[in-house]
Amino acid sequence: MTPALASQVFGFLFEKEKPLYKATIEALAKKRNLRPIFVERKPRDERFLWIKEALSRQVNDAVAAHILQVWLVGAQSAVLCDFLDALGIAHDENGTVEELPGAPELEKVKTAVDTLLEKHEAGVVAIYLHTFQALHDQGGWPTLAEVLEADPRLKLGA
Repeated sequence: MTPALASQVFGFLFEKEKPLYKATIEALAKKRNLRPIFVERKPRDERFLWIKEALSRQVNDAVAAHILQVWLVGAQSAVLCDFLDALGIAHDENGTVEELPGAPELEKVKTAVDTLLEKHEAGVVAIYLHTFQALHDQGGWPTLAEVLEADPRLKLGA
């Protein structure tokens, strides 16, 4: 995740999800044997970079996944809805689905991804699709895995 995109995620948490933001800092600081105030007193950009680096550690994967879910549903629901609409999957106004169907055809996934990339920032789309795939039961959709592997626009860290 680029520093700009990380700032977007953590800025959303700071502005709209204060209890989660505070709990995240407390949990991450505790794991590093730091007092939360040490992190909270850092300048915003430095604090966000510290959070990003802390969340990139494997031990914090569950916290990172939760933060991404909250951010995606809270700030990027248009991406979720556009993806599901392109695949013809019914959803609520936030882009959440009661029961996800099996994997769609490869061409349908490619078309849906192209639609997303035309309308939304590539970094946001990449994060959403990788998160969608990771949180899906049984390892995700093979067709989406194929697109994520082959499409350079969807590489994380790019």
